[in-house]
Amino acid sequence: MIIEKLEVGPIMANCYILGCENTKESVVIDPGDDGDQILMALAKLELKVKYLINTHGHFDHVGANKKLKEVTHATLAIHPDDEPMLMELSKSASMFGLSVENSPPADLLLNHGDRVSFGDITLEVIHTPGHSMGGICLYTKGHLFAGDTLFRSSIGRTDLPGGDFDTLISSIKTKLFKLPDDTIVYTGHGPETTIGDEKRMNPFLR
Repeated sequence: MIIEKLEVGPIMANCYILGCENTKESVVIDPGDDGDQILMALAKLELKVKYLINTHGHFDHVGANKKLKEVTHATLAIHPDDEPMLMELSKSASMFGLSVENSPPADLLLNHGDRVSFGDITLEVIHTPGHSMGGICLYTKGHLFAGDTLFRSSIGRTDLPGGDFDTLISSIKTKLFKLPDDTIVYTGHGPETTIGDEKRMNPFLR
């Protein structure tokens, strides 16, 4: 599997391009901003985008949805509980002094247990509410794309609308911590970690 990480936008959110080496089909996870940069990376890797997947609806993870949808015509996917946020991006970004275009509506609503396939790769959807009501993680053997659910030695903030601390802790402990300890966690901000490291060292979760 091809994995390309890009830090995008003023809040430096992580956008991930996942590609199948055999078929060159790909998905873009959390196209938060800098659509041209993402498109250039896709062109360099010679990948065709099948899905644009939002792990949640906050503007810093979905801000380039419109640009990428217009250019790639890929299927835009998000959990139903966060789908309404896509129409409120300009309003939510303005609260942080930033400007973001509203997203097109989702083409596909993802629920817990759903599977998204591209080329020879399949991602399993894990619903992990707490940072937002519709937060999801995406898992394929050895790799977890966690959005803002789990960070290295930290967790997603829970003080925004739809956030809840106890719900987030429960999501991580009952769903993510069931994964193998050597699973690499690709976070929505900052560096990668592993499930085992977070079990041992995360001060919010020990």
